[in-house]
Amino acid sequence: QVNVTSFDATTMVIMTLQAFSGMWINAFIVSVFCMGWFKKKTLNSNEKILIFLGCCRFCDLCISWVYSFLSIIYPKYIYVHPILQIVVSTQSFFNYSNLWFSASLCAFYCIKIANFRNSFLIYLKLNIDRIVPWLLLGSVLLSMVIGILVYDITDKPHCNNHNSTGRFWKASIKMDKHIFLSFFLIGCGYTASFMAVVIPALLLLFSLWRYKRHMQTNTMKDIRMDAHVRAMKSILSFFIMYSINFLVLILKLVYATKKGNPVMFLIVVFQYAFPGVHSLILIFSNPKLEKKLLRILSCVRC
Repeated sequence: QVNVTSFDATTMVIMTLQAFSGMWINAFIVSVFCMGWFKKKTLNSNEKILIFLGCCRFCDLCISWVYSFLSIIYPKYIYVHPILQIVVSTQSFFNYSNLWFSASLCAFYCIKIANFRNSFLIYLKLNIDRIVPWLLLGSVLLSMVIGILVYDITDKPHCNNHNSTGRFWKASIKMDKHIFLSFFLIGCGYTASFMAVVIPALLLLFSLWRYKRHMQTNTMKDIRMDAHVRAMKSILSFFIMYSINFLVLILKLVYATKKGNPVMFLIVVFQYAFPGVHSLILIFSNPKLEKKLLRILSCVRC
């Protein structure tokens, strides 16, 4: 018999709606660029990153939803060796891939759009198309290493069946060490990916703000002015969302063992909303994706 509280049922309904809408949005991004790839036989660097990011977010939402569904409806089946280890490791892989692909996208925008006279940034701007595949490969390898480490941590026994008080105390200390190591590893990964997003975003915002101020004082009008303003608004929204997402991930580590907590409910809601909302911002920041989406919505309306 499955005992599901009203809180768990409400959480599951909201998670399901957010997960499936997020999967649809990211599947739309991947399908549009893949169809363009089949027609033109080429992909630019921005489209490569968006395809990887869309596939990663689709898989991440799918696995996270399945894990949450089974942990609520069939908890006895999910907490069985090695099912739990495989699910947590796979979820960690796609979660970190999502973070690092997003960081790669922000770094790409910074290098491509920012106007700096630094020789290193000029070199990156000239060779960005050759750097992007290595960024994607590095993100996958780093996420794979973290997934293996998470599997190794969760695979180790956390306690034993001895009735001795001393041995039970030692087992509890051992479990706390594993939990602390796992949380420390996850926190370091979140912090590193957050800094990889924040630094390029701040550099790009500073560059675009300086360019906008220069063009306002210049009597000549630049046709790129509107594009730079849109880029500034897009990057600013990215920066705000990633800042909130980083705060939510840290709060998730703090409240991970407190089930039924209202704060944990808000964390789960934002966690499932972030991939879909951010992907929507990416769609409306890309004229090709925006045109396709509006065409589909007009067809559905008719």
